[in-house]
Amino acid sequence: MAESKPVIYAAMGGNLLIAITKFVAAAITGSSAMLSEGIHSVVDTGNQILLLLGMKRAKRPPSPQFPFGHGKEVYFWSFVVALLIFAIGSGVSLYEGVIHILHPEPITSPMVNYIVLGLGILFEGASWAFALNEFRKTKGKWGYVEAVHRGKDPSMFVVIFEDSAALLGLMVALAGVALSQWTGILLFDGIASVIIGLILGGTAIWLAKETKSLLIGESANQHVVDSIRELAGEADGVEGVNEVLTMHMGPNFILVNLSVRFTRDATAERIERAIAKLDREIKQANDSVKRVFVEAEARAGVDDTPVPLGAS
Repeated sequence: MAESKPVIYAAMGGNLLIAITKFVAAAITGSSAMLSEGIHSVVDTGNQILLLLGMKRAKRPPSPQFPFGHGKEVYFWSFVVALLIFAIGSGVSLYEGVIHILHPEPITSPMVNYIVLGLGILFEGASWAFALNEFRKTKGKWGYVEAVHRGKDPSMFVVIFEDSAALLGLMVALAGVALSQWTGILLFDGIASVIIGLILGGTAIWLAKETKSLLIGESANQHVVDSIRELAGEADGVEGVNEVLTMHMGPNFILVNLSVRFTRDATAERIERAIAKLDREIKQANDSVKRVFVEAEARAGVDDTPVPLGAS
């Protein structure tokens, strides 16, 4: 998660400065789209603060009440960010847009809007490019959409979502102001605000969907599961691997529960050594695996009834 902090700080600083300029421009010109964009930037700034809070709280050590640590704090606060984007960003933008469609008001000093929106596109574009470059380093061979779907650190792709929505919103706001000025039809400004609200709503829904599965307990990526199954199958005395259950307790914390079947002649001592070695090998092969539990079974007696022998 450490690599995502510079991305969040850069986005937070840029959004705060842009929000101030947007509100000043909205006050001067009376533009609904510009006011929506200002609210959007404020929400984004608050969201980045929440992401940093989640990352900080996730580092707290395990306790008797939370024996596996607090890694899922990141997922919780990312989900809160999605709710805020939807409730505040999208809701207020839609409200402002509808109000200005029903009661359109002329835009004064449109040049102020153009300057602010142009600067906003420049700053947001720089933040987006920086975040995208960092995301590209972590996504590996996956495509961008697949990397978001498979990614386990939402603090990185949340910024990508927000900056992408911000760039689209700025372009829509620019188009709304320009069309209102050139055509004299004041409805375009309100329509632009509604479109910005829809963009934010869509972004929030997609983000909530991606973080929900992590919050309720998503498994490790398939190549990690396959690696664990292969190592377990090659362990001394293992006759077969029944289940490989994994769950992300945080971006860099995978919990593993294995069910393996040992050969009929395996002794308790041999099984104990095999489990200890398998535990080390799994953690060495996958840095994110922090805890491994093994349900060891061996066929005993003539009735071939599986008998649980231990866990590690």
